[in-house]
Amino acid sequence: MKKLFISADIEGTCGIAHWDETLKNHPDYPKFANRMSMEVAAACEGALEGGMDYVLVRDAHDSARNIDWSVLPKQAQMIRGWGQDPLCMMSGLDESYTAAVFTGYHDAAGSGGSPLSHTMNTGLIWLSLNGEPLSEGMINAYTAARFQVPVIAVTGDLGICTKMKTLIPGIRTVSVNRGNGNMVLSIHPEAAQKQIRETVKQACLENAAQAALELPQRFRLDVRYKDHPTAYRAGFYPGVQRLDSHTLRFEAEDWHDVLRMMHFCLYDA
Repeated sequence: MKKLFISADIEGTCGIAHWDETLKNHPDYPKFANRMSMEVAAACEGALEGGMDYVLVRDAHDSARNIDWSVLPKQAQMIRGWGQDPLCMMSGLDESYTAAVFTGYHDAAGSGGSPLSHTMNTGLIWLSLNGEPLSEGMINAYTAARFQVPVIAVTGDLGICTKMKTLIPGIRTVSVNRGNGNMVLSIHPEAAQKQIRETVKQACLENAAQAALELPQRFRLDVRYKDHPTAYRAGFYPGVQRLDSHTLRFEAEDWHDVLRMMHFCLYDA
């Protein structure tokens, strides 16, 4: 059976330009939660048309309770809420999946690809992995690679699409937004949904191995926190080095060790 895993975020949804549009308690949120849902539905439909037998959607934004399940195909299942495990946005993934797709993704902390650029939360100024800016897309692609699951498509802003294409040359991308300072230039939402459906379909029809990603042999994670007390607290995690009052370093040979460090030191920053 061919299985697709979809990790869905909101800050790379078509047209989104402000944090108010990402927050459940804000009046701007419902419209963009609906757009997020429709883009995920388009990815599911494309996957089924591309020969996938089963699709699991991981709602991976904020509360993890954003997607309107009623717009998804009946063949899809969904994980909602947080299990508090190190896989985070990839919870539910295992070696049985044929491929993975990321929807609504965004550029990394310290990057200018979107007014909403960040990595995991807004308490981090930047992260780097082996000297390269670290996005949620890269984190989750390495997690998929640990399970030998290729990431075959990503949708979101131009910044994340460009970085993911550099990381995985065989990946297919749909850029729906382009950030410029505090502005966003977007394609039409219906055009975004159409492109997502067709792109995911084509990606599923291709040999997923062309999007395979090899894990580095060693990982060096550098993290700069906005607030020095947060960095101070995280600096007590085993193996962490303090580079200065705001910056920590963690090195490991196993990606799961990196995920575990981020689980305890980054996600609540």
